[in-house]
Amino acid sequence: MLSELPARAVRADDALRADTALRHFRRGRPVLWQGDFHGARQLLHAIGRRTRDVPLLKMLLIPLDADYTVPLRRAPDVRAACTEAFGTSTEPKAIPLRELLGVIGAHEWRIKGVDVPVLGAKIHPHYGVFAPIRQEYLDLVAEAPVPEGFTAFDIGTGTGVLAAILARRGARTVIATDVNPRACVCAHENLSRLGYRVEVQERDLFPAGQADLVVCNPPWVPGRAHSELELGIFDSDMLDRFLDQLPQHLTPAGEGWLILSDLAEHLGLRTRESLLESIGRAGLEVVDRLDTRPRHRRAREDETTSLWRLQMARSRPAQ
Repeated sequence: MLSELPARAVRADDALRADTALRHFRRGRPVLWQGDFHGARQLLHAIGRRTRDVPLLKMLLIPLDADYTVPLRRAPDVRAACTEAFGTSTEPKAIPLRELLGVIGAHEWRIKGVDVPVLGAKIHPHYGVFAPIRQEYLDLVAEAPVPEGFTAFDIGTGTGVLAAILARRGARTVIATDVNPRACVCAHENLSRLGYRVEVQERDLFPAGQADLVVCNPPWVPGRAHSELELGIFDSDMLDRFLDQLPQHLTPAGEGWLILSDLAEHLGLRTRESLLESIGRAGLEVVDRLDTRPRHRRAREDETTSLWRLQMARSRPAQ
């Protein structure tokens, strides 16, 4: 995130060593970099080998002029990327290098897009919107059985990629929602570009009414996001809130599709038993589960991504 140039920051250049930088960070003093831009990247990498503490890693700051120019040797032109992420600027600022690298990466993805074979097209993510780099979950949504002429909600649509798949599969109507205004703009642009008639609404979870199919791909890891770029990965309560509210938004024979990796289980942050308890507590039951292995090179070898097909439990009256 952007901040005013910090008065307490240590001014440093390429002579600064990683251990010294960490000592400054642990004393609550950020470093405002004055040296070569690539030297800053090397320093951040060296610090990252010593600690995984995200708040500490964000204390290496890069200066930005009023027009988002980086006044450092060998610095890239980040003006367009920063304007997309933060809007126009009128004052000099500082930004954590870790954040700036994410802004640059998001800008590059937005320009070139992400190939989505199940759509035969590209999706263009915006800054702060989760990009569909891992695509095994898209294949699950493209292959799971759907009734003819179904209506659908896509909860937490992000780039709109799942809404596009549902529309491509013949949904009579699709409503896509997201609490993030950036995501709503991104989804609308992608869906319009692809020619799909999907209504995009800025909402916290559900739109009004019921649907035959309600799809949700919540953040897979319980926890707190440290930046906008992590909002699609970490969340503390979206999963439980989705399950609790799902029954009232399903038609009597409708299904909820929960798309979830078991990564949190491998990390000891959630158990399979607690997930099943949350499903049952919401008055839902599992009618099927489709599993697949991730293909992304950064995924764990023992990780499984699942599409949980949920319906209202037979003992629960339809709402």
